[in-house]
Amino acid sequence: MTASHSTGPFSEPAKLLHEVSAAVGAITRHLSVHQVLEVIVSSARRLVGADYAAIGIPDDEGGFAEFITDGIGEEQRLKIGPLPRQHGMLAAILTETEPIRLDDLRRDPRFRWWPKAHPAMTALLGVPIRDGDQTLGIVVLTNDLGRPGFTAADTELIELLASHAAIAITNARLYERSRELTVVEERNRLARELHDAVMQRLFSLRLSARTACRLLPDDPEAARGRLDEVEQLAAEAIAELRAVIVELRPAELDVHGLVETLRRHTALLDRLHDTSVHFELRSPVDLSRDGEVEVLRLVQEALGNAFRHAKARNVSLTIESERITVADDGRGFDADEAATRGLGLLSMRERAEALGGALVLTTAPGEGTAVALVLDAADDEPDLDGPAPEDGTADAPGDTERPDRD
Repeated sequence: MTASHSTGPFSEPAKLLHEVSAAVGAITRHLSVHQVLEVIVSSARRLVGADYAAIGIPDDEGGFAEFITDGIGEEQRLKIGPLPRQHGMLAAILTETEPIRLDDLRRDPRFRWWPKAHPAMTALLGVPIRDGDQTLGIVVLTNDLGRPGFTAADTELIELLASHAAIAITNARLYERSRELTVVEERNRLARELHDAVMQRLFSLRLSARTACRLLPDDPEAARGRLDEVEQLAAEAIAELRAVIVELRPAELDVHGLVETLRRHTALLDRLHDTSVHFELRSPVDLSRDGEVEVLRLVQEALGNAFRHAKARNVSLTIESERITVADDGRGFDADEAATRGLGLLSMRERAEALGGALVLTTAPGEGTAVALVLDAADDEPDLDGPAPEDGTADAPGDTERPDRD
């Protein structure tokens, strides 16, 4: 795959270098293993002009955990049948530490057969994706009958791509494992919340119901008071359970993005609670995938606190490019005592600092609460405590016109 003349502003070598750079950049941008594999296989096929390309990740049972193709239509792929096994030429590429390049794979003794619906192929280039002594997968490129074979330059290109692919696959696997650990941590946190809040309320409810039964024959008025407590405790337990259910719902950040996920989250809260919940987007937010997860968890914590502790009639979530604010018109609290109130402010501050920002708290008894995540903390660091600003930057949710409820 060489060219000695220039076409347009760039020479063929420069164009090739640009394509390789673009392919490597695309591989490293993705964090999902499946996305990384899709980019690798399409980039490999494009770089050498192959008719077909495939990437396979072996499993421990003689098959492939992933086998992604490019150049074969979906209908034909379905006709070919299930994922291939580790036999024949695929097994040879997995076993060898060096690339395999053939002008006609059918004449090689290691070739076995292919399914009836499989396209006829001749030229083959197979390159293992290796991380040290471990083979992570294989890249396979083939051409139709009558098409020319692959060159030494093609082999060098795919080897270069495979070396970057090994790093990207390893990083993507580590990222997915870290996400799994995060899910476990979140579930453990929710389990603690269930135990600390809901279970305690249910236990109190049970005691109050028992007391009411004992008082009923001799003191109906006292029993009625206990039953009122039962009703209140049941309502609080239902509210706590609703909050936990909301947090258990998948965030779907990959599908909808941060802003739409938060809009859906507030809409769900609005339907589940008597409190009015308002969502306002003033300007877009540009964050990394990890940053979006941190912001989502921080906002969920702030909204959860508003519902659990504030006794608010109105709650608002306002999103700006450098500031995200959760405000309520509830009873507020003494900010100096916040650490002893179990409001999760320490956790939110840690998330804000991890984003390179700051958490700004505006509250006072009877004055409501505004919790703001300032993403550009270097340019905007107002006092952490004190009265709400008079210019309306932390809009009181009760002053905002609210759309009709669903």
